[in-house]
Amino acid sequence: MRQFVTIAANAFMELVRQPVFLLLMTGSAAFEIFLATPLYFAFGDEPKLVKNSVLAVMLLAGLFGAVMSASASLAREIRAGTALAVLSKPIGRAQFLLAKYAGLIAALSVLTYVNLVAALIASRMTFDAYGSTDLAAVGIVAGGVVAAYALGGFSNFFLRRPFVSDAAFALVFTITVAAFIIFQFTKQMQSMGEIAAVDWRLVPCAILVLFALWILAALALACSTRFDMIPTLAICSAFFLVGLMSDYLFGRPASHGSWLASVLYTVIPNWQVFWLADALETGKSTFHWGYVGKAFGYLVCYVGAVLALAVALFEDRELS
Repeated sequence: MRQFVTIAANAFMELVRQPVFLLLMTGSAAFEIFLATPLYFAFGDEPKLVKNSVLAVMLLAGLFGAVMSASASLAREIRAGTALAVLSKPIGRAQFLLAKYAGLIAALSVLTYVNLVAALIASRMTFDAYGSTDLAAVGIVAGGVVAAYALGGFSNFFLRRPFVSDAAFALVFTITVAAFIIFQFTKQMQSMGEIAAVDWRLVPCAILVLFALWILAALALACSTRFDMIPTLAICSAFFLVGLMSDYLFGRPASHGSWLASVLYTVIPNWQVFWLADALETGKSTFHWGYVGKAFGYLVCYVGAVLALAVALFEDRELS
């Protein structure tokens, strides 16, 4: 267990120290805040438009993060010979691969947390045709990002610590503080004199998006046992695009008795299970946490199958 934790922690820190990880985290969060600043003239559907957009940004950022992190964590180590050096110790390949996956999903969880906080801020900043951009909130978030990079630069210059990882952890803290200040000490007016409020229903939606990213991470890790980054990105993107249309392409034929469609409907992940942004605005019912539990069961079964395949592929991989 100690070896597993050590490998997972090293994999997590290695991913957080990647400059592209910090840029992806900062860029996706900043873009989510930007989505809440323009005037859309969406005839009262501005909140729905912003919430759907920020969840889409969260999912796409996680897709690229999963593929790049998996390739950096496994494929590059296989190519550089680091994996062979680690496996020369009394460490099994299955344990090594599962520890890498644990570090990968930990890094994706940090990325999703920052995006979730930005999404909550964006839901609070949303305004309709009778409102205006919340410049105070924009300034507070910008100040938090600048403070995070300044703390990273300070630790790098004076303490000789890695800039990227310190800036990433500082960003997690500063954007949380910025969200607290915005929620507690600022107000955003909407039409009819109403005060905008944070839509906390985005939290379970973001958890479902995180579940989808964990599945993508497992697929990317399985592909990284054999391929480099570009083929892995192509394969994961294909799974992502086909999975979005899984109900239409395979669900209907499977319901009519097609065995091939039933097999493909089972093998290809159905991303609609994890995408319930439309349920936020239907008004039929509140979001049920029980559905999150059912989605977690789907996640466990699918990730278990993909990781079993990844271990089988990695056992036969020549590392020398």
